[in-house]
Amino acid sequence: MAPTVSVVIPNYNGLKYNKACLEAMRRQSLAPDRVIVVDNGSADGSADAVERMFPEVELIRLPENTGFSGAVNVGLKASEGLDYCILLNNDTVAGRHFVEELVRAIERRGDVFSCQAKMLKMDDRSLLDGAGDYYCAFGWAFARGKGRPAAEYKKPADIFSSCAGAAIYDMKKLKETGLFDENHFAYLEDTDIGWRARLLGYRNVFVPRAHVLHVGSATSGSVYNLFKVQNSSRNSIYLIYKNMPGWMVALNAPLLLFGFTVKAAFFTVKGFGGTYVKGIAEGFKLCRKGNEEGRRFDFKRTDFKTLAAIELELLAGCVRRIL
Repeated sequence: MAPTVSVVIPNYNGLKYNKACLEAMRRQSLAPDRVIVVDNGSADGSADAVERMFPEVELIRLPENTGFSGAVNVGLKASEGLDYCILLNNDTVAGRHFVEELVRAIERRGDVFSCQAKMLKMDDRSLLDGAGDYYCAFGWAFARGKGRPAAEYKKPADIFSSCAGAAIYDMKKLKETGLFDENHFAYLEDTDIGWRARLLGYRNVFVPRAHVLHVGSATSGSVYNLFKVQNSSRNSIYLIYKNMPGWMVALNAPLLLFGFTVKAAFFTVKGFGGTYVKGIAEGFKLCRKGNEEGRRFDFKRTDFKTLAAIELELLAGCVRRIL
């Protein structure tokens, strides 16, 4: 029996982007079983336009903006019963074999939780927007290969986590990891869920034969802004709380302190220093909330060998980031 797959596309005031994104779904060599657009309380008429122009698309309207995590969780719940779910940003245009290649890749490997497509810059498709995500012991998450020639990234590779802007997830394994943590609202939620999968012994893989063109920062509006800086810094603290056991936090403390200090200095120069520090403070408050809700990973579910392998990867990530 052929595997079944949905494509879930969150939308928030995406009138400018949705048409090209959804037309690309119509051109797929392997048509997804379902295409679901989850509208996050848009006020620009984009949901009505999807309903009018793409009657084959399942449109779920939410009364308010629940963030990326909230929207994709609605789509994932609507996809129950299918084998796989592809999460796709609405500011993308997928290549014709995007769905087919992602399904083929995740079907081939029984220990894989997610596979990410090659993301190319919309304004210059010779350059990468991302070939998977890394995380390092500085407390930084970063896109592999961002800004580098796309031709250099032709081979599949293990990655720390998949960017949920263009990635496929195994629905059965999602029952083990749990869905996206809605406390994140936006930013680092995909690193979090990928890390949880790693703690359970699963892999995340980059698939170069699947590709999308990506605008980037279409919802937040720019590379650096108050919303993005504050949410990213808040979530960076929450991410560590959730996924690092105490001994790992202690071991990495000097590197984490260095990493957060460098980021604070960087954003101060950019004019967002106060926003960054405010986000850090909110991150510690979010940890308390997460503790009350039992959000921290239960490290009894993993073993020391797995934790040690992840620690070595975090240290290697520091070298990658510097170089």
